Amino acid sequence: MYFGAIEAGGTKFVCAVSNEQLEIISRVSIPTTSPAATLEGVFEFFDSYELSSIGIGSFGPIDINKQSKTYGYITSTPKPGWDYFNFVGAIKSRYHVPVAFTTDVNAAAYGEFKQGSAVGSSSCLYLTIGTGIGGGAVVNGEILEGFSHPEMGHLLVRKHPEDQYEGHCPYHKDCFEGLAAGPALEGRYGINGRELASNEKVWEMEASYIAQALVNYTLILRPEKIILGGGVMKQTQLFPLIRAAFAALLNNYVETPELNDYIVSPGFGDNAGIMGSLLLARETHGSVID
Repeated sequence: MYFGAIEAGGTKFVCAVSNEQLEIISRVSIPTTSPAATLEGVFEFFDSYELSSIGIGSFGPIDINKQSKTYGYITSTPKPGWDYFNFVGAIKSRYHVPVAFTTDVNAAAYGEFKQGSAVGSSSCLYLTIGTGIGGGAVVNGEILEGFSHPEMGHLLVRKHPEDQYEGHCPYHKDCFEGLAAGPALEGRYGINGRELASNEKVWEMEASYIAQALVNYTLILRPEKIILGGGVMKQTQLFPLIRAAFAALLNNYVETPELNDYIVSPGFGDNAGIMGSLLLARETHGSVID
C-alpha cells in the first residue's frame, strides 16, 4: 500500500510516496510554475505508483469547506495563474483515491504533533517564517479550522520604535508578515537576511516582532508547544532572543511551559509539511471518494 503526499509551495512542489509505515520510498521537487506545467511533473512522479490515498498541504489561501462550491480550490492567491485553481479536482481527475486537503502549515503542524517536536502534547502551534509567514495549530488532536483556515501571518503587531520600514505586505503593509518575513528583511536593509547574520540589532528587532505574535497566539490558543520553522529561523541565534522578548512582553501574566521547551525548532526540520501530508493521507485512506 502506497500513500502520496504533496507539499505545494509557491516556489516548489515537494511530492513523496511512502509505504504503510510512512517510510518515504521516493520523493521529488518540482518548480512551481503554471498549474499545467507543475501538475505535469506531479503526475509523472505519481503515475509510477498505485496510490491508496493522497494528502495535500498547499499554499493558500485555500477553500477547505467541503460544502462550498469551491472546496479544494486555491483561492485569492497572488501567485500568477493559481488564483481559483481547482487543485483537488485536478488531482482527483487523475487518481480516483481519497484526498486530504489542508494548508501547508496545517500539515506541518500535524506532522510535528504526531511525530515531531510536539509528540506527547495535546496541542501545538507551528509557524513558518520565510518568504511569507503562516501558521497552523492542532488543538485536542485536531487541526484547527473555523469558517476557513487560520491566516496567522497577517496578525497586526506594534511597530518597533526604531523601525522606519513601511512593510511589504500588499494587503496590510505593516502586519506581522509585512514586517518580519524574509522579504521585509531584504526590503528594510537592502541585502539578503543571510548576509545580516552577525548584525545583532537586525535580529533583536526581528525577535521583537516574532515575540509579539507568539504572545498573541499564546493568549488566544494556549498551546503546549510553539514550533518555529522556515528559512528565517535558520538563524538559530533568534531563538534565545525570541524567548527573552516573549518573557518580557508576557510579564508572567499567564503560565507557560519552560520557554526552552515551549518555543522550539521543528523535529522534522524542513520535512514537517511532507510528513504531515503523508499522515493525513494514511488517515484518509478508506474514506468515501466523493
